[in-house]
Parts: sequence; structure tokens; C-alpha cells
Amino acid sequence: MDMNDLAARGLVLLGCGKMGSALLEGWLKGGLPAGSVWAIDPGASDWLRARAGEGLHLNEPLPESPAIVLLAVKPQIMDDALPQVAGLADGRTLFLSVAAGKTLAYFARHLGEAAPVIRSIPNTPAAVGRGITALIGNDKVGEDGLRLAETLLSAVGQTVRLETEDQMDAVTAVSGSGPAYVFHLIEALAAAGVAQGLPADMAMKLAKATVGGAGQLAEESADDPGQLRVNVTSPGGTTAAALEVLMDPETGFPPLVNRAVAAATQRSKELGS
Repeated sequence: MDMNDLAARGLVLLGCGKMGSALLEGWLKGGLPAGSVWAIDPGASDWLRARAGEGLHLNEPLPESPAIVLLAVKPQIMDDALPQVAGLADGRTLFLSVAAGKTLAYFARHLGEAAPVIRSIPNTPAAVGRGITALIGNDKVGEDGLRLAETLLSAVGQTVRLETEDQMDAVTAVSGSGPAYVFHLIEALAAAGVAQGLPADMAMKLAKATVGGAGQLAEESADDPGQLRVNVTSPGGTTAAALEVLMDPETGFPPLVNRAVAAATQRSKELGS
């Protein structure tokens, strides 16, 4: 199965909120014809309705055997929404879930054992094409199915394949929830700047640009983040004074972030059980 097959057989979106829309926008920009897409969304956004004006099938009868069904409704309404596409689960259509907490076993119960299902966790920077998505398929998914999913998900950023499904809880805690940790770092850094006498708007501008720029540098540099940190830390200088606080093994970043990620991982396990 490839993108040509996808365009010919069709793609079904069950739910088209922020994540579904970000993915769909990437696919359309990449050349997927709007007429090859069927979207099921009773509360369709103005943006999605505009795509219907370009040929997208909105809340219309579905094709008999689409190449793929993207499951993008909120986890709490998945039970009610799945019956709308369960009739397509005959083994010929690939199901790709971006719903947090919904396991492969859950989909086997609701779609049947024959359905090839890929579970994935994108994150919110997908909205600006800078997401990263972890994915894993059940035993009905072949290499071609995984490659198709990776191609589709790469429209909004990078992808990684997991070795086992139980790694998904840690992925959720690191990359799924992780953007919120970074947003809070920006908030805290700006507030600290204000405490040292900077105007609030200036402090926020400095914090946003610093975190955003450092993140991009970390991704693009040949040096690992530890080396990048060393590169900007002069002995006895200002950065060293700050890092002495931040890297404290008892009260600094390492134990704090470890506890935060452990708490998120545990909560992910509880929600998925």
C-alpha cells in the first residue's frame, strides 16, 4: 500500500479536531486530493467545511474499502464513535489511532481481531509541523502498513517506532505531555526575569525565543545537549552559577523532571487500564 493506493481507495477521518486537522492539512499540502478524503465530524470547523467545498466528503456515506481510517476522536467518546467505522474492519483497511490511552487490545475488542491497527501518540507541536509521533502496530500490520503510517505522520514532524506497546506510557510522559513542561519552563523563566527587574513583555519575549532557539539548536547541532551545555558554561561565570542550582542532585532539574515524568507515566498506565 502506498500514497497512490491511498488516493485511489480513500482515507477516512473519524474526528477532525486540532490533531486531525493538522494532519489533514499536511496531507493536502503534500498532494493528497481532497476528493480522496472522507471526514466524519458532526461539529465540523469552518476550516473543514471549506475543505468540503474543495471536494472533501464531509459526513457522507463512506467508501467500501478505504486504504486507511484515522481514529482521531477524543478518547472519552471513542466508544460511541467507533461503531461508525467498525464495518470497515475486515482486514483490508488499516486503522491508525492518535487517541491517547486506547490500547491495541481495546481496538481488538471493538473492531475484531482481523483489523490491522496502529496505535500512535503525536504531540501538539504537530500544529506547526514540528511534532514527533511514536507508533506501534498489532500483529496484523505489515511493513507496508507501518511505512504508510510513518509517511502520513511525517506530514507533521518526525516519527519513531516502538519495540513494545508498554513503552507507550513513557512516550506519553516524555513527548506527549512534554510540551506542557516546556511551556511551563517558559512561564517560569519569564517570571524569574520579571523578579530581577525586567518588564513582563520583554521577559516573556526573551524566554520564548531562548527556549525555542535552544530547542532548535539541540535538534540541528552535531553536539549532544550535554556538550552544548558545556559549550556555553564558562568556569566561574553566570551560566555556571545558575547550573549549580539547576543541576543540584537533590533539589535541581534532574530529580524534579524524573518525578514529573514518573508521575505522568503512572497516570498513563492508570488511564489505559
